[in-house]
Amino acid sequence: MRTHKILRTQAFRIVAIYLAIFALSAFALVGFVYWNTARVLDRETDATIEAEVTGLVEQYQRLPFSTFTDVIIGRSVRGDQGLYLLANNDHRVIAGNLDSWPQISPVENGLVEFSYERRIGNTTQLRRARGQVFMLAQGFYLLVARDVDERRQLESVFQTALLWGTGVMILLGLAGGILISRRVLARLDVINRTSGHIIEGDLSQRVPVHARGDEFDDLAQNLNRMLDRIERLLHGMREVSDNVAHDLRSPLNRLRNRLELAAMRQPPDSETARDIDAAVQETDRLIGTFNSLLLIAEAEAGSVRESMQEISLSDVIEGVGELYGPLTEEKNLRFFVDIPPEGAVIRGNRNLVSQALANLVDNAIKYAPGGGLVAVELENRGAESALIVADHGPGIPPADRDRVTQRFVRLESSRNSPGTGLGLSLVAAVARLHDATLSFEDNRPGLRAALVFHRIGDEPRRAPAAQPEIRAQPEPVH
Repeated sequence: MRTHKILRTQAFRIVAIYLAIFALSAFALVGFVYWNTARVLDRETDATIEAEVTGLVEQYQRLPFSTFTDVIIGRSVRGDQGLYLLANNDHRVIAGNLDSWPQISPVENGLVEFSYERRIGNTTQLRRARGQVFMLAQGFYLLVARDVDERRQLESVFQTALLWGTGVMILLGLAGGILISRRVLARLDVINRTSGHIIEGDLSQRVPVHARGDEFDDLAQNLNRMLDRIERLLHGMREVSDNVAHDLRSPLNRLRNRLELAAMRQPPDSETARDIDAAVQETDRLIGTFNSLLLIAEAEAGSVRESMQEISLSDVIEGVGELYGPLTEEKNLRFFVDIPPEGAVIRGNRNLVSQALANLVDNAIKYAPGGGLVAVELENRGAESALIVADHGPGIPPADRDRVTQRFVRLESSRNSPGTGLGLSLVAAVARLHDATLSFEDNRPGLRAALVFHRIGDEPRRAPAAQPEIRAQPEPVH
């Protein structure tokens, strides 16, 4: 299961949103606690420093300078975190536990911070201190500070732990989101695979239902009930179609035969014979409409998917070409068939694909003017192959190309020509059944119809098939 597919799932997005909200909330809470704790500790240190400075200044004012120096020396040797330094106006050390006047950096409220070296055992460490500088009388300086290095290290550890904790929380959240998304996506993939089989015509497929009783099981049960209902409806429609085919097609054929027999008993030039011939033609059109509707219903129902097999589009074109070649000669049309040597093989129903191509060729012949061109081509486009029928007729306006595939739709330009308006509807139904695309383009002049299929393999090379006789040199088909 690809990672980018998991990252696009709704479950992962929800987990990611909640993780971001939780991470920000936790980071803000811990950061607030850390900030307030650091402020409290700094205040305690500052208060201690200020109290010591105040006490030492008072002693400086009361005691002789030598005695005050002894006080500074006494406090310096205690060994606690206190740092003391008494210096003259040149910052030369007089007393204290610092070797020299440090490089101080001002902070807030008159306090300073600085780094100093401190010997611990046999090693010397560079540490951090925070204190206050007070100028005494006679130009002396008093520096009182507290070692805050351990607290700064603790703050650094706290910050590192905060960052690492947030990072680990995000990683664990993402991992949990991926695991949850994988489970959700696995359930959805089962539904999608089942739906794909149903779309291909296998209405017996059902979505598996687990014993968890979660919302996916509820969805699966509802989908299965819906599929049961659809299967019953389609079965009923199929029975109705079969009954109609049995009850109407046979009587219509018998009616046509009787009309032909009646016409044979009449004088050829009589008015009754002409009326009977007209009735026979109307019966043929009715039978053609009836057969077209049954074919469209059969293609749209997908009941022929089980009979699909590998078919050669080259053979389909040759069969249609042999059928319509003589008709183009009768109408004084130039007929051109172009099949590449490699051919093309698709998976489909040969009868329906042949009928779809025949309908396109029949339309081209019907509307092409005398002396015009009708061309049938096979064009390979990468993994796709296109059956193309082009003519020099009036074409179809771009605004009408979407609706001409609807049932019984006939354009104004074709009102006076024979037809039922079902030919392109059948082509569109066959295209949908084979997951193909039907498109119409300008042929300048005329129409260029393309039926594009997904190719499953190439035919072995062979000699070009014999093409229908070309009555005149064809013009290029744009």
